[in-house]
Amino acid sequence: MEYSELGRTGVRVSRCCLGTMTWGSQNSEEEAHAQMDYALERGVNFWDTAEMYSSPPDPKTQGNTERHIGSWLQKTGKRDQIVLASKVAGRGSAFGGLTWMRADGAPTRHTRAQIDAAVEGSLKRLNTDYLDLYQLHWPDRPIRVFGGQTFKDYEQDYETFGDILEALDAHVKKGTLRAIGVSNEFPWGVMRFLAESEGSRHGGGGLPRIASIQNAYHLANRTFEYGLAEIAMREQVGLLAYSPLAQGALTGKYLDGGLPEGSRKALYNRMQRYEGPGAEAAIRAYVDLAAKFGIDPATLALKFCDARQFVTSTIIGATSMAQLKIAIDAFDLTWTDELEKAVNAIHATQPNPCP
Repeated sequence: MEYSELGRTGVRVSRCCLGTMTWGSQNSEEEAHAQMDYALERGVNFWDTAEMYSSPPDPKTQGNTERHIGSWLQKTGKRDQIVLASKVAGRGSAFGGLTWMRADGAPTRHTRAQIDAAVEGSLKRLNTDYLDLYQLHWPDRPIRVFGGQTFKDYEQDYETFGDILEALDAHVKKGTLRAIGVSNEFPWGVMRFLAESEGSRHGGGGLPRIASIQNAYHLANRTFEYGLAEIAMREQVGLLAYSPLAQGALTGKYLDGGLPEGSRKALYNRMQRYEGPGAEAAIRAYVDLAAKFGIDPATLALKFCDARQFVTSTIIGATSMAQLKIAIDAFDLTWTDELEKAVNAIHATQPNPCP
């Protein structure tokens, strides 16, 4: 396993990050513990979760994923061996308010009070005194963040970047958060956070600097490359690529109407992001390309992400140990110029059908 620096923090994280959002819904606590044991044995030291998980959002399962991680940490005592990341939910209007997540029934927002409550809740469920990385799961701004490619102006109603950083800074100073990041964010938002942390508002700076950007990125969605990739490189806020398999679509299992029992599509019917115009043709092309090179389509998709300069770590997710082994093994593949040219040729004809 290879490792990268997380932003400018000096912390080294594995290029493969263990995603956890199925734990507590599709996966039991026992299965979650087995995945954590195996991943750590393979050198995966970076784990990502969120206060909202299990996914999809549901008041009956919210917090389960963090509880399963917390019970593993309590059992094993291996907190110092992992870099642990979690997230605070963004503006609740993206999911109908998410009022059930807050004790007072308020829609989720990035206010100081809600950030304070979210941090303390995650720490308690995770059985830890600190988080290595704490991310804003999606923006407080009321913009379309999941699956949109067109711009539409929005109401200028959001917590200011400076106020959000000040709320997070209080926890950094306490030692409960060691670094902060953003997720599902856009170039303007990233640069505004950087500007605030570097002193445009406070004269001398002193606010925590974001270390990472966790956005969707995969063969059928390379929109990160249009603006954010340069920021990631120049500002050292690398991408934590989520959904590198397009929620399993890039394995080919849903082609020709496939609906495997136990799959996320069969369980939740939430695959619309990966079923728009041109999606099936592009996915089929990548699956066929993997066959041409004699590799598993999941391996092709995962190693594609890992081979990008601007990627700090690629977040994998598995509901079975067999899937987990394939995913971690993918990072051992050697990416070649021939593979690069081949995927770019498909991208040129079918660019970003699954944003």
